[in-house]
Amino acid sequence: MRKTLPIILAFWVLSAGLSAQDTIIVSLSDVIQRSISNSVNAVVARNQYKSSYWGYRTYKAELLPEVILNTTLPYYSKSYNQFQNSDGTYTYVSNDYSRIDGGLSINQNIPFTGATLSIESSFERLQQYGKDGSTRYMGIPASITLEQPIFGFNRVKWLQKIEPVKFKEARQKLIGDMEEVSNTAIEYYFNLLLGQINMEIAQQNLKNSEKLYTIAEAKRKIGQISENDLLQLKVSLLKAESYLTDAQASLNARMFQLRSFLGYGEDAILKPMIPESLASRLPVLSYPQVIGLARENNSFTQNVQKRMLEASRNVSQAKADRWNAKLFLSFGMSGQDDTFSKAFNSNHWRSNQIVNVGVKIPILDWGKGKGKVKIAEAERDVEKSRIEKEQMDFNQNIYLRVQNFNSQSKQLELAKETDLIAQQRYNTSIEAFVLGKIDVLNLNDSQSSKDEARRNYIEQMYLLWSYYYQIRSLTLYDFITDREITTDYENITN
Repeated sequence: MRKTLPIILAFWVLSAGLSAQDTIIVSLSDVIQRSISNSVNAVVARNQYKSSYWGYRTYKAELLPEVILNTTLPYYSKSYNQFQNSDGTYTYVSNDYSRIDGGLSINQNIPFTGATLSIESSFERLQQYGKDGSTRYMGIPASITLEQPIFGFNRVKWLQKIEPVKFKEARQKLIGDMEEVSNTAIEYYFNLLLGQINMEIAQQNLKNSEKLYTIAEAKRKIGQISENDLLQLKVSLLKAESYLTDAQASLNARMFQLRSFLGYGEDAILKPMIPESLASRLPVLSYPQVIGLARENNSFTQNVQKRMLEASRNVSQAKADRWNAKLFLSFGMSGQDDTFSKAFNSNHWRSNQIVNVGVKIPILDWGKGKGKVKIAEAERDVEKSRIEKEQMDFNQNIYLRVQNFNSQSKQLELAKETDLIAQQRYNTSIEAFVLGKIDVLNLNDSQSSKDEARRNYIEQMYLLWSYYYQIRSLTLYDFITDREITTDYENITN
């Protein structure tokens, strides 16, 4: 036994060291920061912003010149083709040739008119094989092409109106989503904290119940308490054991929830601390101030503007689709010869011009085009009504958040004072019961009041933090530091 004792002690010390190493004491600020960095919700929010960012970059690229290289390297064909002779008869002739061509074009959208302007330079080399084979070159040093819709739908112009609004919405939504992530972290943190408080309450209640039951047994032997009171204490002891088991299961579930959200390993044991008092640092908020900041910073404002623009765009497109007219104009020079240099020599250039005006006007469509316009206009009016309702709900939501936030500091102060009084009453009740001055029912009532007051204090503290971060997510404004909330957009996209 003496030989095995040091081994047992060493194993116990090692096990205690490992358990201590796996236990991580976390503060609320630590949890918020880690949730912004590691949580799946934060990763999703950043990836959504990246998608919007590259969508905006794609739109910006449409406003810049586009350089395109088109080549065929090479094309070869050996086949028999149908040919009609001068006397009307048909025969088949051999066609054996290869072709190499290439072209470089610069395309530019013109947002003001919706036109597309292109400048192109190209060449082609055609080589025929066989008895009378030859090689020919054709070059187009430069040609200018204009495609202009006439009274048509100007897609690029609408993009200029909508895309900047969409991108601003995405930037504001990213910050708002991160504040929502913080709020979720706060919820999970206080859930775990409350589970830890419940565990501590259950452990202390079990300890007190065991002590009181032992005292009651001794009192029963000398006739100081009744058999009914003794049995009541026995029931309280059994309930305390049951509550402890439930508290342990609940604590494990809440710890798994926060641990998974923050990306900790399964072996980590998180021990939350009661946060510092926030009430002393918080200002009293006014509804006009908060609603003004929300309208300026919240992505809801940009979302409303974007949806109205998209509805108006749909009406414009429906009107433009009723008839279609397009001008196609091309002007350039081309040359051809049996050598590449002569094909591009200005002495061999010839004018190459195309002018085309295409018009498509429905003579009789039985009101189909008009119907599409009316549908688009009706959908625009529906969207407008829906937005007006959402704006009213948005304003009401902010009003309620401000009211709840401003009253919560007082609620927390009352809950804290109640917690202290309930704890003092319970301690006094235990002493009074030992002295035989109160019965079991009063003792149990003081214990229930003490437990309820402690839980209520933690819940009221959670509500204060939650209301504050809800208002932060709505306004994108930190009222403690008195400045707008920002983020490093460039670091996210890179």
